[in-house]
Amino acid sequence: MSFTLAHLSDLHLPVPPGALHPLGQLAGKRLLAYLALRRKRRRRLPADALLADIAAAEPDHLVVTGDLTNLALPGEFASSRAWLERLGPPDRVTIIPGNHDATVAVPWESGIGSWQPWMADDMAEPNAAPFPFLHRRGPMALIGLSSAVPTMPGSAEGRLGTAQLARLPALLDATGRERLFRAVLVHHPPVPGPGGWRKALRDRAALCVLLARHGAELVLHGHHHVPLQATLPGAVRPVPVLGAPQALAAGQHWPGWLLHRITRTGNGWRRQTTLRLQDPATAEFRSLAMD
Repeated sequence: MSFTLAHLSDLHLPVPPGALHPLGQLAGKRLLAYLALRRKRRRRLPADALLADIAAAEPDHLVVTGDLTNLALPGEFASSRAWLERLGPPDRVTIIPGNHDATVAVPWESGIGSWQPWMADDMAEPNAAPFPFLHRRGPMALIGLSSAVPTMPGSAEGRLGTAQLARLPALLDATGRERLFRAVLVHHPPVPGPGGWRKALRDRAALCVLLARHGAELVLHGHHHVPLQATLPGAVRPVPVLGAPQALAAGQHWPGWLLHRITRTGNGWRRQTTLRLQDPATAEFRSLAMD
């Protein structure tokens, strides 16, 4: 059995017309983020080429590891929900939030909760906490975590918190007994990355302990806008950690996405990952192996 999983992250979709009004929304950290956005604004490649490249690969499922928005404005969440509908239905797409989606605290219903259909747990009980959630898709168990929390100006840190960490082991153990390929989704990586403490996952050490005790087959993340790979200790075998590049913006780094082909073998699983990078000059995609 083979299953293909497309992984994209950090779309930072354009702020839609009118979303900035009323201007009173731009205060505190949101104002600083807006000024930084204007200062760092770079040419954006059209999303059509990205979507066409993903469609040509015919993945069985897509995951988005956060940062669809820039300033966490209500208008951005409404626009990003429409973009998700274009990307695919909830049974074909899974999303988690990133730090830009929590630039400031936004009511659940008008913020991250507007993506609920793409995050809803398969077996959610009424009034259950939204994270972590579990999506069973073919041979895969997609376990979504949220490291998106409002932080002080100048910080892009993330935090899972004790409640998510307390619920995660049961999901890892149950899906492990089902012999599913367990992919943990988290915006901030559980390994050191560019930016030091300012962009780190605060409780990554606790997450690493859980992965070492309970195991997983893969961790997927975003946040740093460049493709990254690392390995963590696991319960039976090491856990690969893979980060996707920024999906759309054309700046210092080439945008792109990851395609994972997962195959069951006699001894477990085989994974082949292809990095699809888009040349900003030609808008064409190129493939690189990332295993």
